[in-house]
Amino acid sequence: MTKVLVVYHSRSGNTAKMAAAVAEGARNGGAEAVLKKFEEATLEDLTGADGIVLGAPTYFGTLSGEMKGFIDRSVRVRGRLEDKIGAAFTSSGSPTGGNETTLISIIEAMLIHGMVIVGDPLETGGHYGAVAVGAPDASALIACRKLGERVARFAKVVVTA
Repeated sequence: MTKVLVVYHSRSGNTAKMAAAVAEGARNGGAEAVLKKFEEATLEDLTGADGIVLGAPTYFGTLSGEMKGFIDRSVRVRGRLEDKIGAAFTSSGSPTGGNETTLISIIEAMLIHGMVIVGDPLETGGHYGAVAVGAPDASALIACRKLGERVARFAKVVVTA
């Protein structure tokens, strides 16, 4: 079965709610969804997944230091994440707080690993991934579920190719 790993950092609980919705979407898309806080996730979790979705709050226009540290440790598995499906999500305190720069920072790391990135179609509002401002509302949670479904769908195609 296709496995989608959702790794997140959350202080307020907003990003955690989004992560749960992404995992739900991945399950709805037919994948086994593994949901882990960044401190629980291992490098083996990364290499064992077909799809990887990372989420972090936006602080000072970029991802949290905790998630950045997790990504930095992933250099040890460089070359082993190639062709896996990747996506990102974030939450912030304001619409202009740096949501897109946070998503791009996560996506850049995935591209360095040679991952294939899945964005968020226009119908849910975010080009680079799912975003919530403050506590995720119903539309943000829909975007998270759709993102999880897309990752599962594309990971299935890549795994069986």
